[in-house]
Amino acid sequence: MEERYVSKLHPTWDYGAGVFLLIIAFLTILGNSAILAVAVKRSSRLRSPELLTVNLAVTDLGMAISMYPLAIASAWNHTWLGGDATCIYYGLMGFLFGVSSMMTLTVMAVIRFFVTHSSKSNSNNINRRVIHISITLIWLYAVLWAILPLLGWGHYGPEPFGTSCTISWGQFYKSSNGFSFILSMFIFCTILPAMTILFCYLSIAWKLHKTYQEMQNFKRISNATKLEKKLTLMAVLISVGFLGAWTPYAAVSFWSIFHSSESLPQIVTLLPCLFAKSSTAYNPFIYYTFSKTFRQEVKQLQCCCGEKVHFLDTKNSINNHVSVMWPDRGNIHISSVRKIVSGEGPNQ
Repeated sequence: MEERYVSKLHPTWDYGAGVFLLIIAFLTILGNSAILAVAVKRSSRLRSPELLTVNLAVTDLGMAISMYPLAIASAWNHTWLGGDATCIYYGLMGFLFGVSSMMTLTVMAVIRFFVTHSSKSNSNNINRRVIHISITLIWLYAVLWAILPLLGWGHYGPEPFGTSCTISWGQFYKSSNGFSFILSMFIFCTILPAMTILFCYLSIAWKLHKTYQEMQNFKRISNATKLEKKLTLMAVLISVGFLGAWTPYAAVSFWSIFHSSESLPQIVTLLPCLFAKSSTAYNPFIYYTFSKTFRQEVKQLQCCCGEKVHFLDTKNSINNHVSVMWPDRGNIHISSVRKIVSGEGPNQ
């Protein structure tokens, strides 16, 4: 085995990394499988923009299934398994699913911005065809960036600590070809999407703030506005979770472009990598915490699997009229009226 594929870490760190990835893989597969199962179960009531939530679950699940077993086995063997072939495969999968997740979050933010700032008639233009085209473009964009290193612009290689593979950040040190690729990738796959997400949610937050101020003058805040605030907070947490998990890794990688990666302790290159991979496990917990609909659907799935849970009564079933994450203006209004009539609060 080539020296660059041999772990530079103490075996204890390798075993610990393997255990951590095993836990993340289990949580990712369990949680995102639940999201997909709920989506299939309520497919007839699934609103068009919710397909982006499904796409995000697919990217997280795809990363866990295609990458984590190989990473766990390599960590526990203290050596990267498979050499160059699996290294390229692993790096390509990571880049593909990573870019796809980032662009999915960006499109989700843009659509929420559009729905929040548009009239009811314009917001209804976000139909399945628009979402299908958006998802197709997301995957084409991700595939394009993932294959560019195979065509000679940038390349894949092992991480500095040896038992994982990605874009060869460290090998781009003083390389014009590598530097141009990394700079372009950071601009078009990280900085611009992140700025778009930030702009959209800040704008939505400002509009909600103004709406709250106007309604407080009448000493009443509508259930629809409370629901919109809750859904926006959930979307923001999903984006913050992803960006927060990947920011340390991006910082270490960017450092490697201007300085030799040998200037960093090996453990410093490992921890951001593990933290970034943990991003695939967050979303199901956020959905479960903020969405009553999702909790109820998951309990129904548990019931189908033979676990003892309480069936939904007629009163609680009203929540099924509210989509898990993406109601349009018409749905918010109708659902809020139903909740007021039934005596419920704004919780989804």
